[in-house]
Amino acid sequence: MTDNQYDDPKYDTALALIGMSGRFPGANSVEQLWENVAGGVRSIHFFTDEELLESGESPEILKNPIYVKAGSLLEGVDLFDASFFGFTPREMEVMDPQQRLFLQSSWEALEASGYLTGTYPGMVGVFGGSALSSYLFNSIFHSPDAAMRVSPFLASLGNDKDSLASRVSYKLNLKGPSIAVQTYCSTSLVAVHLACQSLINYECDIALAGGACISIPHDRGYVYEEGSILSPDGYCRTFDANAKGSVLTNGVGVVAIKRFREALEDGDSIYAIIRGSATNNDGSQRVSYTAPGLDGQSGVMAEAMANAGVEPESISYIEAHGTATEL
Repeated sequence: MTDNQYDDPKYDTALALIGMSGRFPGANSVEQLWENVAGGVRSIHFFTDEELLESGESPEILKNPIYVKAGSLLEGVDLFDASFFGFTPREMEVMDPQQRLFLQSSWEALEASGYLTGTYPGMVGVFGGSALSSYLFNSIFHSPDAAMRVSPFLASLGNDKDSLASRVSYKLNLKGPSIAVQTYCSTSLVAVHLACQSLINYECDIALAGGACISIPHDRGYVYEEGSILSPDGYCRTFDANAKGSVLTNGVGVVAIKRFREALEDGDSIYAIIRGSATNNDGSQRVSYTAPGLDGQSGVMAEAMANAGVEPESISYIEAHGTATEL
């Protein structure tokens, strides 16, 4: 693309991705993730009985024929520099790892974009979501000592999904919109959409958007249930005739977004340009609550392309939600 093409009015509402950070199974950075993808590295881990027993899994469940000994390992889930972010040891002890790593990744994404919270004069917004806090149920509530030492209010602040975005804004002194986003599987992508809308409306000058999903304990397998989203053998065969389901995994990712023309003028590193986006809901026009609706999906894609001013025949790559279910 030449500089002259940027003069097209279609870029007046475009957004630029100027920074990103993430942590994934087998990859502690976005760069490492793409190296793994390019190299065909498979990051689902198949546990030995010894590993599962050491993690606390019961010997009885290992004998269950529908127990699948597969999962994902996220390095350093238990590590966090509390003093750097101004947390007390007790606050960190009761804080969901999803909140810890989302905060850390938000800092890294902003830093990667070339901006620091103490010197950037503009408004920075935060849009993000996380999964239900398994840490609260499986670690805090199951520990009599922790339950005695920690108040319900403190436990709520460290684990409630509503705290995710606000905590980042508080700790990093960010004064743009701070919104927790929850739409199940589409949470992170909807967070990006809302971040783009906030930038287009000049509610902020940089927006951080993303999500976190970390199960605690995360070093165990799962029980397969026929008809569920889970794979019976630990393999995810997306768009394959043999597709039987997914393996739920762990990870966190955050991107920093800015208005395109301002990013261009400021000499920011631009990794991608977002020309347009859209969101909707299928309503009841689908087979079941968890099934996709064809009309809704085709409609939102047409709307996104219209917003972006993009012709369908110009699209050469499509990324999809590859759950690898039979449906």
